[in-house]
Amino acid sequence: MSKILICIAIVFTVFFLFVKTGLSHCQVPCGIYDDEMRFEMINEDILTIEKSINEISKLSGQDIKNYNQLIRWVSTKDKHADNIISIAGEYFLAQRISLNDNEKDKKYLDKLILLHQITVYSMKTKQSTDTVNIEKLKAFVNDFKKIYFEKK
Repeated sequence: MSKILICIAIVFTVFFLFVKTGLSHCQVPCGIYDDEMRFEMINEDILTIEKSINEISKLSGQDIKNYNQLIRWVSTKDKHADNIISIAGEYFLAQRISLNDNEKDKKYLDKLILLHQITVYSMKTKQSTDTVNIEKLKAFVNDFKKIYFEKK
């Protein structure tokens, strides 16, 4: 009788492990998603990049350069751009935009294009202090958010 119970326990364990991993769609799979929070994080990163650019420009214009502060602001700007790139790729592309959606979702390609533009303009904010890149990044994030939350 105990062997039968052990066999049943093993079968259920294997079954539930397969169901959990076989039907999962994220990298962990954790099942914890907060899409709205991700957009808030991106917007906070954009504000930090924008402030960093302004501080870099201000510090660069001073007669006596404070190189320590310049380096810190450049590092901060780059770190927050990397955060956006990570959210776009590792969260939205890898976990939230399903490959199966491309047949059902008429906005599938638009989402991919916008995520690519978000990634590219995040990278461009690392390469310069041109505020045009920030404005384009904000616009692409807003456009992506609109179509991401549209009903299918």
